[in-house]
Amino acid sequence: MSSRYQDALESPGFLLWLATLRWQRLMRAALRKHGLTHVQFVILASLWWLTEQGARPSQRQLAAHAGTDLTMTGQVLLALERRGLVVRQLDPGDARIRRPGLTEQGRLVALGALPEVEEADLLFLEPVSDRDGLTAGLRELTRRAPGRTPSVSGGRDRVG
Repeated sequence: MSSRYQDALESPGFLLWLATLRWQRLMRAALRKHGLTHVQFVILASLWWLTEQGARPSQRQLAAHAGTDLTMTGQVLLALERRGLVVRQLDPGDARIRRPGLTEQGRLVALGALPEVEEADLLFLEPVSDRDGLTAGLRELTRRAPGRTPSVSGGRDRVG
């Protein structure tokens, strides 16, 4: 068995892995003083964003927006609720549905961390930002259906 690449640093997947690790380190550093993990921030920021758009999302809708597992989202929300950053209320029309909401403290924490996370994103991604269509490329990658793997045909990747 052999690789199509002469050097591991030619592999886009490996490079994406390395870049993701470095980006995650920056995110952890930006969030440390706010007492948040990255996933906690994503859940808080997603909840803030959806609420600002006029939505009152269920846990399932929040998980779908954040791209997180439903069970993990529930666990993160429970931890955030214990800290007084969110409340989770049963839907009056359906007791199976929980609707999370930000407390005032949760809103302040999310909004306090947001500029630092965005600044860290800009500093990390600016060298390759839209020059190479990075945002458009990342958006396309997030649209791919989970579980569908790209097939290779004639050296070009396609969703199979």
